[in-house]
Amino acid sequence: MNVGEIISDSIRYPSSDWKKYVILGVLLVIPIIFFIALGYILRIIKSSIAGYSELPEFDDLGDLFIDGLKVFIVTIVYNIIPLIVIIVGLFGSIAAVGGVANITNYPLAFAGLLGVTVIIVLILAVIFAIFEIIAIANMAYYDELGAAFKFSEILDRMSKIGWGKYIIWFIAMIIIGIITVIISGIITSIPIIGYIISTVFIFSYYYMFLGRSTALIFIASEETQKKSATSRESIEEPEKSV
Repeated sequence: MNVGEIISDSIRYPSSDWKKYVILGVLLVIPIIFFIALGYILRIIKSSIAGYSELPEFDDLGDLFIDGLKVFIVTIVYNIIPLIVIIVGLFGSIAAVGGVANITNYPLAFAGLLGVTVIIVLILAVIFAIFEIIAIANMAYYDELGAAFKFSEILDRMSKIGWGKYIIWFIAMIIIGIITVIISGIITSIPIIGYIISTVFIFSYYYMFLGRSTALIFIASEETQKKSATSRESIEEPEKSV
């Protein structure tokens, strides 16, 4: 599948079961069971990698919760360096102007230093996100936490997908994510009910879309491997017949 086909398939995917779509949205609204929602997104990736085209069931909530914790752990690990940089940069910027009391005396200097830190953090966050997505998909593929940190295998997966194809897909996901946030921001401006509508109907759709899309781009590495194997067989067969 090319990137366009992956996006088209993923856009249709949440509509395969509106009931599950709404259930995920409700889970996202309630913070205490948010991990179950994360676990369900991982289950979407698992089932899609396995070849299923329908949304998976909302059963075994304990397993969903544990899977959600796994996703959370992987996210924290892959974002720990950007987090450290922003903390160090913030305190470093404050120290550079002589402390909190002097921020108002040197606002431009403080803003400049903090701005540089933010740019560095954004660059690092994007770089780590590029690897984090495939890491989570690899965890879903093997159904084990450690698979998210098999860095050589993750790099191999990405190279089999094709760096050009993967980066185009990644940029498309960022653009769709930005559009989602903008739409959500407009709806959320409505007091109370806006947040609920945005979470239940906008973000639940986006997360289902992203889970499906992640699985399909991950599968592209399997397709490349199969094509390579087929090509080798076609080359070897004539040699055997000689």
